[in-house]
Amino acid sequence: MRILLAGLLAATALPAFAQPGPRPNQDELVATLRTDALADEQAWRITEDLTTEVGQRLAGTEAEARARTWAVQRLTALGFAKVRIDDFDMPVWQRGREAAELLGPYPQKLAVAALGNSASTSEAGITAEVVSFADLDALRAAPADQVRGKIVYIGHAMPRTEDGSGYGVFGAPRRQGPTIASQKGAVGIVIRSIGTDREHRNPHTGVMNFADGATPIPAGALSNPDADQLERIFARGQRPTLRLTLVSKVTQGRSGNVIAEVPGRDPTAAPVLVSCHLDSWDLGTGALDDAAGCGIVTAAAKRIMDAGMPARPIRIVWFGAEEVGLFGGLDYRARYGKQPHHAIMESDFGADRVWKVDSRLGPEREAEAKRLQRMLQPLGIVPGSLTKTEGSDIGPMVADGLPGAALSQDGTRYFDVHHSPDDTLAMVDKKQMQQNVAAWTAAVAVLAGPVEVRPPARRRAR
Repeated sequence: MRILLAGLLAATALPAFAQPGPRPNQDELVATLRTDALADEQAWRITEDLTTEVGQRLAGTEAEARARTWAVQRLTALGFAKVRIDDFDMPVWQRGREAAELLGPYPQKLAVAALGNSASTSEAGITAEVVSFADLDALRAAPADQVRGKIVYIGHAMPRTEDGSGYGVFGAPRRQGPTIASQKGAVGIVIRSIGTDREHRNPHTGVMNFADGATPIPAGALSNPDADQLERIFARGQRPTLRLTLVSKVTQGRSGNVIAEVPGRDPTAAPVLVSCHLDSWDLGTGALDDAAGCGIVTAAAKRIMDAGMPARPIRIVWFGAEEVGLFGGLDYRARYGKQPHHAIMESDFGADRVWKVDSRLGPEREAEAKRLQRMLQPLGIVPGSLTKTEGSDIGPMVADGLPGAALSQDGTRYFDVHHSPDDTLAMVDKKQMQQNVAAWTAAVAVLAGPVEVRPPARRRAR
């Protein structure tokens, strides 16, 4: 009788979907997983621990190597299978001393950060007159003799948007401005930070490359308040002189992708790829970009693994070296991109609430795509397109035609901290992160399912 009573008590302590008996209805199972995930603590723990115990994780550096070791240990401790690192070599750009000082007509210091791949000045810096352009098109239209021998400044303030769509247009001065300025003979360039905060003197960094044979020149970003200050000086009809010091170096280094799996009942089935990127810029601790993404996708995969065994394997990838050129995504594509994938997904836009789901699974899988939409609606997530998906590291594979889905997060405040010293744990909203985990848990359960619920462990009779 004592043994029977113990067994009954153990059974009543289990979640509803873990009861012995027939396989539960899959929609009911996904709903239960989704609801339980709203109280998730795993994603926060991963984010807190990674940003605390490792901190900044610039691609290719010793700090990123420590992050890979940390990730292997954490993913192994969580019980995932086939935990490994795929290494690759890469060039490593690292910043040194940075300073910007107006020498006239109103002497003062400005807050500046070098852009990734900026050429290095000497320790003494460069000094030149600054010439101002409202946007990239104005620089393109300028005659070379207006730019030659000068430091270019480009304005073009970025607005806040829910979907982050402004980043493509307003990021052009960072991505293309240095090349155009160099081709017209500029000795350096500073841009208004590609960020939406207007109050903090925190410059936003980000990668750029010199294209079309352009000679590398020093390239930096001013904080938005300092960009405002410089524009006020120009509005007074002045032609300021700037001393710009951006010291940096380039070496060879190594990065890598950390990979783990949830086994599927059919080990030969095409996996569902859930991903994030492990590296960060070196100004903040990369909490929103992208430790939170790693926490979210890993917590979702863990919840499904703990519930039972999905039909298809779930492959977790923490990409390396995303920030400086998608090196991790390209390495994964070269190794595995020709292999079938049931779906590919990435979380790399912070941790604020998911509000829309897009997918591109193909016409023959429309029912699956619509079920995905239906299972996410109780979280306030609206149906989006059935013919598009996106992601940073997975972008090249999306372009190759691999099927995928995208859970769009609210980006209204994301670019306030993106690539800046403010990208810290303090900026992560735990409640919204939990909604992300619930959305990812439901989405992955749909794509990797049906989940065969694991029966409760039997107690040995004493």
